[in-house]
Parts: sequence; C-alpha cells; structure tokens
Amino acid sequence: MIASTRPFGQSSSNLADDAVQGAESAIGSTQRMAHEALSTLSDRVQEARDQASPVINRVAAKAEELARRSADAVRDRGQQFREQAYRAQDMTVGYIKDEPLKSILMAAAAGAAIMAIVQLLRSRD
Repeated sequence: MIASTRPFGQSSSNLADDAVQGAESAIGSTQRMAHEALSTLSDRVQEARDQASPVINRVAAKAEELARRSADAVRDRGQQFREQAYRAQDMTVGYIKDEPLKSILMAAAAGAAIMAIVQLLRSRD
C-alpha cells in the first residue's frame, strides 16, 4: 500500500507545486498590469496638468488685468468727481463774492423751506 501511494503523493506534490507556480505567475502578471495601468494613469494626469497649467495661467493673468483696469477706472472716476466738486465749490464762492445779498437771501429762503418741512413732518407724528 505504501508503494502505491508514493507515486500518487509525488504527483499531488507536483500538482501543488504547479498550482503554486501558476498562482505566483498570475500574481506577477496582475502586479505588472496594475503597475502599467498606474503608470499610464500617472502619465495622463501629468499630461492633463501640463495642458491645464497654461490655461490657468492665462485665466489668472486676465483676472489680474481686469482687476487692475477696474481699480484704474475707479481711481479715475474718483479723481473726476473731486475735480467737479472743486469746480462747484469755486463757482459757489465766486457767486457769493459777486452777489452777496442774493446769496444771503437764497440761503435764508432755503433755511426757511427746510424748517417748514421739518415742522410739517413733526406735526404728522
């Protein structure tokens, strides 16, 4: 009985060795395929990053330019407003110097009108 099981034991051992080798080969093949897939994915991510970088830089540059132009426009408009206010002030002072009596009467009339409006609003409450 021992002699008859020996070849069977050897053949089962060979089968086990073959199965182990097959499994190791499959694992190695799977690892290589996974490595290749990850390498390809990494390359594609790098390509996408390389392609997106110039676009992002252009968008950032345009945003900076827009912000700069907006700030310049606000600054220019503020300067125009100041100049108009100075001209109005100069014209008012000139009018008061040229027509002092009319200026006093107009100021008194404006004050009286404001007081009438205030009194009217207080009487409603």
